[in-house]
Amino acid sequence: MTHDHEHDDHEHDHEHDHDEPQGHEHDAATHGTDPLPGVDPADLHAAVDALAGALHEYVATAVGVRAEFGAEEADEDPRILALESRVGGFNAALYDLLHDRLGMHADLVGMTWDDDGDTADDATDEAGEVDAFHVGLVVSRTPAAGDRTLDSVLDLVEAGASDLTQTLVEAGFEVVEWGVSRGAAVDLGEDEDDEDGA
Repeated sequence: MTHDHEHDDHEHDHEHDHDEPQGHEHDAATHGTDPLPGVDPADLHAAVDALAGALHEYVATAVGVRAEFGAEEADEDPRILALESRVGGFNAALYDLLHDRLGMHADLVGMTWDDDGDTADDATDEAGEVDAFHVGLVVSRTPAAGDRTLDSVLDLVEAGASDLTQTLVEAGFEVVEWGVSRGAAVDLGEDEDDEDGA
């Protein structure tokens, strides 16, 4: 099967090395193989508190906005978008702190649904079964980005998607196709299938 890559009018080289964000040089002790005792977690907890506060503010605002507007309008309300960006900033700050202080690459923004009552047999998929998975990122530029613009985010996201694709392949899965886009979900050909069936 072909592997389609959507590029939003950008040319990309899929042989990217894993790039650290600008200003994230690795400290030998923090990122070394030895244990790291004596770390004061106060600023880490403060970052979590800030993130939790932003999430509580999001919930309160979302309830209020939804009381005024329909679901689709609420999703696009400027207050909601601003808070989503703020939450994303706090997530990034927490990631940076964990990275800088502990040398860890925390995966804290994924979402997992656990279907109640599923047994191991129930959860086993048929060989060859195909489904689509999507990752959504709301990115806000900060002064720490230096001279990088939001246009450069697509390159970074694509590099990460390439690494993720390789991880899935190494785990025994076949990635039929993948792509990245800016501003909208990637179209993996569902519309074409619909048109063919029309």
